[in-house]
Amino acid sequence: MRYKIAVLEGDGIGPEICAGALTVLKKVGKKFNHRFDFIHYPIGGYAIDNFGSPLPKETTDGCLASDSVLLGAVGGYKWDNLSGAERPEAGLLGIRKTMNLYSNIRPAKLWKSLADASPLKKELIENGLDILIVRELTGGIYFGERTLATDENGEIYATDTEKYSVSEIERITKIACKLAVKRSGKIASVDKANVLETSRLWRKTVHAYCNEHYPEIEVKDVLVDNMAMQLVKNPSQFDVVLTSNMFGDILSDEAAQITGSIGMLASSSLGDGTRGLYEPIHGSAPDIAGTDSANPVATILAAAMMLRDSFGLDTECAAIEKAVQTVLEKGYRTADIMQPGMKKIGCAETAQRIADEI
Repeated sequence: MRYKIAVLEGDGIGPEICAGALTVLKKVGKKFNHRFDFIHYPIGGYAIDNFGSPLPKETTDGCLASDSVLLGAVGGYKWDNLSGAERPEAGLLGIRKTMNLYSNIRPAKLWKSLADASPLKKELIENGLDILIVRELTGGIYFGERTLATDENGEIYATDTEKYSVSEIERITKIACKLAVKRSGKIASVDKANVLETSRLWRKTVHAYCNEHYPEIEVKDVLVDNMAMQLVKNPSQFDVVLTSNMFGDILSDEAAQITGSIGMLASSSLGDGTRGLYEPIHGSAPDIAGTDSANPVATILAAAMMLRDSFGLDTECAAIEKAVQTVLEKGYRTADIMQPGMKKIGCAETAQRIADEI
């Protein structure tokens, strides 16, 4: 099979971690007889400096013509003084909008070799941790109507409106269901239905959709405050977690933290088709850019997600994940996950060792 992949390296450590992911993908292609065509496009601060825009038209056209997109990271101190629409991050928001990506998929997996890095007690994670958070990405309070006004008493006030339609809830539920059937067949749907009308509609719609289209899936409702508590009390009870935009923003960061290794965590943004945007959850880390000390594993695992979720290559995805685990078990570590007695290696060597294990 032949696949066209748009590569958006971006800023900071972006080029290094993307190079690591491409090293691994090339090995996958060779072993499993696939051809991956990598086409590089500018985004973020690099695009601002060289093309005058955080998201040039060349990039949007290239991404829409690709089978999927791999992103490194955007942003850095250099561009902190720019206004919102001119900042590197506007490129990321823009490409998600252009590609109509309304779901964010955030795995929070605790690798056995890194269990000691988790801030949780060992007895809480002895059964492992492999949570998949499915967050609605383009609706809710982040995209609702905003006001900043003065009331009749002269006091300034602000409002942000939470708004969800049935169709918005149904389409994110569909994404969660498709992922759940490949896993345990269980979904924890997070809301605040005891207070919010949008959450009551969320709960009703999720159950109606699942009952009609995926009756085999077990749906459990969890109030968001209880969910925040349960993630640190008994995280292994969860598999696929379905959330609204704001709740997902908060809970996905909490879930990432309890794994203890943010440099290991990938994510994807998906829409109606098979084309997605795959990226690590960490930032551009400009302070270590060019030093070969970045951890490429999150980007490598993002590439693995691409193989599985966009291209249907489950075996190839599993091969990458197994290779990552083997390298960790052999005691190799980048600086961010270094432990006593382990062997410290750089970004490029980490990627090459993972490729060698495939």
